[in-house]
Amino acid sequence: MAGKDYYEVLGVERGASADDLKKAYRNLAKELHPDRNPAKDAEQRFKEVNEAYDILSDDQKRAAYDQYGKAAFDGTGGFSGFGGGFSNFGASFADVFDDLFGELRGRQRGGGQGGPQQGRTRGGDMRYNLEVTLEDAFHGSTTQIRIPTAVACDTCGGSGSAENSKPVNCTTCGGVGRVRAQQGFFTIERTCPACQGAGQVIKNPCRTCSGSGQVRREKTLSVNIPPGVEDGTRIRLSGEGEAGLRGGPPGDLYIFLSVAAHRLFQREGRNLYCRVPISMITATLGGTIEVPGLDGSRAKVTVPPGTQSGRQFRLKGKGMPALRGTDGPGDLHVQASVETPMNLNKRQEELLREFEKAGDAKTTNPESESFLDKIKEFWDDLKS
Repeated sequence: MAGKDYYEVLGVERGASADDLKKAYRNLAKELHPDRNPAKDAEQRFKEVNEAYDILSDDQKRAAYDQYGKAAFDGTGGFSGFGGGFSNFGASFADVFDDLFGELRGRQRGGGQGGPQQGRTRGGDMRYNLEVTLEDAFHGSTTQIRIPTAVACDTCGGSGSAENSKPVNCTTCGGVGRVRAQQGFFTIERTCPACQGAGQVIKNPCRTCSGSGQVRREKTLSVNIPPGVEDGTRIRLSGEGEAGLRGGPPGDLYIFLSVAAHRLFQREGRNLYCRVPISMITATLGGTIEVPGLDGSRAKVTVPPGTQSGRQFRLKGKGMPALRGTDGPGDLHVQASVETPMNLNKRQEELLREFEKAGDAKTTNPESESFLDKIKEFWDDLKS
């Protein structure tokens, strides 16, 4: 810091008052502290500001500096009694660091400058996996679940203290929940090891909960399943998680839903798919098939003559409802699967052979004949 004037470093006039010095230092310390300022030169400038304030905040050191400059402290001017200027760093900066770090502590606790609120800690959130049927996902339902959880102790009301006693402030941290240690230019804060950051200790713990304020218990909850839920839908029950420590607020319960596989329908978003086997006769000559809906209705689907396997028929609005009601319901897609006859008797086989001989294959089986023609062309191309 050779050549830099202490007053210029702090940005104050030589006649600045102690309050002006402190205000200037506090602003610069907040701006340049390495934990807040990522600039490469921030740490070096922070040390310069500390050095300047250490000298100018002490009346004797300031007087010596005003009269002799830095020679009063570097040992070259024949002066003594001041050392290196940093032997009493902790005492000189204690009040300023209270301002500097008090704001950070308040944000960490979520409650201003004060200490922990009676050592209260919010309870943990919980997760519960619930499987529902596709019918429940379609109509919506209400179901009961039983969950083991931590609830507030009835004996002590969740405080953790025995009857007619209360927690007392921790003597190690003075009820703040944090302790500080001075290391060189920096003040290090850490959680109080005596109270684990609670700020209070229980001298006479409750016998039922051993001072935790919680007991394990199974409770029954009613869960409303809205229509249209899908796999992974999350339902939040506020305040139904684990009880907080020492009277703190409870956590939340998150219910993750999964929809069980259905024996008839497959689901993709809001659409439903149903594979319906149809006989060769129905597929050939045409006819009707009856398809059930999840809403309990029955729909008749007309199958035109010559229907092939894989053909789909759409029933509009017969799918799943939208979860949030912003869109309409999905559709039901019926997929025809033509079933090849099996276990034929001799007469049926004769009839099929007569049918084959009586018709033109290119007319009755156009796709098969077309595929055979493509194979012949392929072989001819290979030969040529």
